[in-house]
Amino acid sequence: MCGRFVIAGNKADLVDAFDIDEAAEGEVEPSWNVAPTQTVQLVVEHLDPETGELTRHLERARWGLIPSWAASAAVGARMINARSETLLEKPSFRTAALKRRGIVPADGYYEWRRNSDGSKTPLYLPGGGGAHLGFAAPYGFWRAPAATSEEHPRGTWVLSCTIITRPADDALGEIHDRTPVIVPAELRGDWLDPHNDSKGAVRDLLAAIPDPRLVPREVGTRVGSVRNNGPELIEPLPGDTTADAGQQRLL
Repeated sequence: MCGRFVIAGNKADLVDAFDIDEAAEGEVEPSWNVAPTQTVQLVVEHLDPETGELTRHLERARWGLIPSWAASAAVGARMINARSETLLEKPSFRTAALKRRGIVPADGYYEWRRNSDGSKTPLYLPGGGGAHLGFAAPYGFWRAPAATSEEHPRGTWVLSCTIITRPADDALGEIHDRTPVIVPAELRGDWLDPHNDSKGAVRDLLAAIPDPRLVPREVGTRVGSVRNNGPELIEPLPGDTTADAGQQRLL
């Protein structure tokens, strides 16, 4: 699964890395402990119906897809991830996967490895060579039907997204049985293109995305609390050999 991740780059970094044409106003706020329901960056492509021109945008979205029929935004907290195997069948995700596919940029993400004694060890999995990861992220628009909270008065429009996961293989499968679907740079255009709107096309896109080759490293337990944030969260523990072992399994 994907339940916490890092986005430490600024807006200029993301505009360059993801070939953005237009970006939402304001600077990107870095976070080393992004959690569900928080605001994330989202790369999308818009199609001009008159000219047929595609433009790539960097937007802000709530992490956790809120279905259009939801009575409250709280539903999105249960929809932070969507399984690739059922993505095109479940009503909550199907339309977004067909019509509105985005990419959530990240520097890396956290996973918790279950140990034989029942304890869990937090690991950080960064992009290789400092490159940004791009999580496959269908998105949607939800309009608050009633004044359920000060945050979402009646009629408020909310952009939200979910991150697709798939079964994890090889080294990543030893950490957790699922991993986020990470779109490589050469496939981002096809993934974002709204012309690819059939079930067959989306299945082909998912099948073409290779499994990520990431090298994990052990980090401290402070990442377990959303109250903690800062670059120290991704620092490797002294004497950690996880990264070396992970590298050997990938070679």
